[in-house]
Amino acid sequence: MSERVERDANRELRARFDDVYGQYQQLRSGLDSLQTRLAELRVTRRSADGQVIATVGARGELITIDLDPAVYRDRDAEALSRKITETVRAAATAATTATRDLVAESMPAGSGSVEFLRTGDFGALLGRADSVLGRGEGAT
Repeated sequence: MSERVERDANRELRARFDDVYGQYQQLRSGLDSLQTRLAELRVTRRSADGQVIATVGARGELITIDLDPAVYRDRDAEALSRKITETVRAAATAATTATRDLVAESMPAGSGSVEFLRTGDFGALLGRADSVLGRGEGAT
Protein backbone atom coordinates (compact mmCIF):
# COMPACT_ATOMS: atom_id res chain seq x y z
CA MET A 1 0.00 0.00 0.00
CA SER A 2 2.83 2.39 0.82
CA GLU A 3 4.29 1.81 -2.63
CA ARG A 4 0.98 2.76 -4.26
CA VAL A 5 0.77 5.95 -2.19
CA GLU A 6 4.29 6.88 -3.26
CA ARG A 7 3.42 6.24 -6.94
CA ASP A 8 0.30 8.40 -6.61
CA ALA A 9 2.31 11.14 -4.91
CA ASN A 10 4.96 10.92 -7.63
CA ARG A 11 2.29 11.16 -10.34
CA GLU A 12 0.80 14.21 -8.63
CA LEU A 13 4.23 15.82 -8.31
CA ARG A 14 5.01 15.04 -11.94
CA ALA A 15 1.69 16.52 -13.06
CA ARG A 16 2.33 19.64 -10.98
CA PHE A 17 5.85 19.94 -12.41
CA ASP A 18 4.52 19.54 -15.96
CA ASP A 19 1.95 22.26 -15.27
CA VAL A 20 4.53 24.67 -13.81
CA TYR A 21 6.98 23.93 -16.61
CA GLY A 22 4.26 24.57 -19.19
CA GLN A 23 3.53 27.91 -17.53
CA TYR A 24 7.24 28.74 -17.60
CA GLN A 25 7.50 27.90 -21.31
CA GLN A 26 4.46 30.06 -22.04
CA LEU A 27 5.91 32.94 -19.99
CA ARG A 28 9.30 32.58 -21.69
CA SER A 29 7.71 32.66 -25.13
CA GLY A 30 5.70 35.70 -24.10
CA LEU A 31 8.83 37.46 -22.86
CA ASP A 32 10.58 36.92 -26.19
CA SER A 33 7.59 38.45 -27.94
CA LEU A 34 7.44 41.28 -25.40
CA GLN A 35 11.10 42.11 -25.94
CA THR A 36 10.53 42.37 -29.69
CA ARG A 37 7.40 44.48 -29.28
CA LEU A 38 9.15 46.84 -26.86
CA ALA A 39 12.12 47.23 -29.20
CA GLU A 40 9.72 48.20 -31.99
CA LEU A 41 7.50 50.48 -29.89
CA ARG A 42 7.37 54.09 -31.06
CA VAL A 43 5.13 56.78 -29.60
CA THR A 44 4.66 60.12 -31.33
CA ARG A 45 3.18 63.29 -29.91
CA ARG A 46 2.56 66.65 -31.56
CA SER A 47 2.63 70.04 -29.83
CA ALA A 48 -0.69 71.85 -29.44
CA ASP A 49 0.09 74.09 -32.44
CA GLY A 50 1.44 71.18 -34.48
CA GLN A 51 4.86 72.76 -34.96
CA VAL A 52 6.82 70.16 -32.96
CA ILE A 53 6.56 66.39 -33.42
CA ALA A 54 8.47 64.11 -31.05
CA THR A 55 8.85 60.34 -31.36
CA VAL A 56 10.21 58.26 -28.48
CA GLY A 57 10.91 54.59 -27.83
CA ALA A 58 9.60 52.28 -25.11
CA ARG A 59 11.88 53.75 -22.43
CA GLY A 60 11.00 57.31 -23.42
CA GLU A 61 14.27 57.81 -25.30
CA LEU A 62 14.04 60.41 -28.04
CA ILE A 63 14.08 58.83 -31.51
CA THR A 64 13.23 61.83 -33.69
CA ILE A 65 12.08 65.38 -33.37
CA ASP A 66 10.58 67.23 -36.31
CA LEU A 67 10.12 70.99 -36.42
CA ASP A 68 7.72 72.68 -38.76
CA PRO A 69 9.45 75.56 -40.60
CA ALA A 70 6.89 77.89 -39.01
CA VAL A 71 8.79 77.65 -35.70
CA TYR A 72 11.47 79.89 -37.19
CA ARG A 73 9.09 82.80 -37.77
CA ASP A 74 8.87 83.53 -34.08
CA ARG A 75 12.41 83.97 -32.87
CA ASP A 76 11.60 83.14 -29.24
CA ALA A 77 14.13 80.43 -28.42
CA GLU A 78 12.82 80.05 -24.87
CA ALA A 79 9.26 79.42 -26.07
CA LEU A 80 10.50 76.93 -28.65
CA SER A 81 12.57 75.16 -26.00
CA ARG A 82 9.50 74.87 -23.72
CA LYS A 83 7.39 73.58 -26.61
CA ILE A 84 9.96 70.93 -27.50
CA THR A 85 10.37 69.88 -23.87
CA GLU A 86 6.61 69.62 -23.30
CA THR A 87 6.12 67.61 -26.49
CA VAL A 88 8.94 65.19 -25.70
CA ARG A 89 7.67 64.84 -22.13
CA ALA A 90 4.15 64.05 -23.40
CA ALA A 91 5.54 61.41 -25.76
CA ALA A 92 7.65 59.87 -22.98
CA THR A 93 4.65 59.74 -20.64
CA ALA A 94 2.58 58.05 -23.34
CA ALA A 95 5.44 55.60 -23.97
CA THR A 96 5.50 54.69 -20.27
CA THR A 97 1.80 53.89 -20.41
CA ALA A 98 2.18 51.88 -23.63
CA THR A 99 5.11 49.96 -22.14
CA ARG A 100 3.17 49.21 -18.96
CA ASP A 101 0.23 47.97 -21.06
CA LEU A 102 2.47 45.68 -23.12
CA VAL A 103 4.08 44.27 -19.99
CA ALA A 104 0.66 43.76 -18.38
CA GLU A 105 -0.42 41.68 -21.38
CA SER A 106 2.65 39.45 -21.04
CA MET A 107 3.01 38.99 -17.29
CA PRO A 108 0.99 36.68 -15.08
CA ALA A 109 -1.43 38.38 -12.72
CA GLY A 110 0.18 39.33 -9.43
CA SER A 111 3.76 39.17 -10.73
CA GLY A 112 4.59 42.64 -9.41
CA SER A 113 6.21 43.76 -12.64
CA VAL A 114 3.29 45.89 -13.76
CA GLU A 115 2.94 47.48 -10.31
CA PHE A 116 6.68 48.24 -10.33
CA LEU A 117 6.38 49.95 -13.72
CA ARG A 118 3.44 51.98 -12.44
CA THR A 119 4.95 53.04 -9.11
CA GLY A 120 8.70 52.43 -9.28
CA ASP A 121 8.39 50.57 -5.96
CA PHE A 122 10.95 47.75 -5.84
CA GLY A 123 8.90 46.17 -3.07
CA ALA A 124 6.29 45.30 -5.72
CA LEU A 125 8.88 43.14 -7.49
CA LEU A 126 9.80 41.31 -4.30
CA GLY A 127 6.37 41.07 -2.69
CA ARG A 128 5.50 37.58 -3.90
CA ALA A 129 8.95 36.20 -3.10
CA ASP A 130 8.77 37.75 0.36
CA SER A 131 5.39 36.19 1.02
CA VAL A 132 6.56 32.77 -0.21
CA LEU A 133 9.60 32.98 2.02
CA GLY A 134 7.54 34.22 4.96
CA ARG A 135 9.19 37.62 5.02
CA GLY A 136 6.08 39.70 4.73
CA GLU A 137 5.58 42.69 6.96
CA GLY A 138 5.36 41.72 10.57
CA ALA A 139 7.22 38.42 10.06
CA THR A 140 10.27 37.77 12.16
